[in-house]
Amino acid sequence: MDLFAPRSGGNAAQVARIKTWARELLAIDSDTTVLVTELQCSEPGCPPIETVIAVLAPGAPRQYKVHRAIAEVTRADLETVVACAARVRAPTLEARGRTSGSEPA
Repeated sequence: MDLFAPRSGGNAAQVARIKTWARELLAIDSDTTVLVTELQCSEPGCPPIETVIAVLAPGAPRQYKVHRAIAEVTRADLETVVACAARVRAPTLEARGRTSGSEPA
């Protein structure tokens, strides 16, 4: 596997939607960088695939994880993560699905 090979642009529209949802739900201004990345893991106990949303706010970077491929992430997934963040106030949260709970990483 070539880690530096160009990636398919097939998810560009979905990545843009996820960034828009994150900005709306987290009240992020346009000057703050939001990154969306899909990661695969083969380690025991690790979900096989997850989407990571990183908010690179100056002095307060945050990271959110949804255990789905980018193409499968919904606004409801992000709403779940944001709601859990408000309750737990942890910098990293994992959403295991649209209706399941979250836990600090």
